[in-house]
Amino acid sequence: PEARAKVLPFIVEWCTWRAKAFSGADVMSAYSQVQAMREAAVRATADFDYVLSPTSPILPYDAQSACPGDDPHDALPHIAFTVAWNMSEQPAASINWDFTDDGLPIGVQLIGRRFDDLGVMRLARLVEQVRPRQRPWPQPAQD
Repeated sequence: PEARAKVLPFIVEWCTWRAKAFSGADVMSAYSQVQAMREAAVRATADFDYVLSPTSPILPYDAQSACPGDDPHDALPHIAFTVAWNMSEQPAASINWDFTDDGLPIGVQLIGRRFDDLGVMRLARLVEQVRPRQRPWPQPAQD
């Protein structure tokens, strides 16, 4: 209870709203699904040195929001293009590519083969050099 009090209520709700109904068998089934996703992601990209994809299927959301829509029951639509690489242990880099008409960032993601972290970082550097002109970094507020 003391540790839970330090966690944002949104995160507590997100982590627990369905968990109460899970059995131990449900949890183990979920772990096996993670392994299946890992194998599927590695298999799907085996013929490619690198994969280029959008970072997110949605545009950026308000910085004060915990997630798009602020709904802990639907908190993960923005990670649909990144989660497979986290599960598959494949290195990936997300780089700003351009901006929406409203000035919000649009990212691209570079995914490599497992253990090719250095190759992904080298490709990321190349992409940074050829991408559209970037905006200057904002200056932090002064006290």
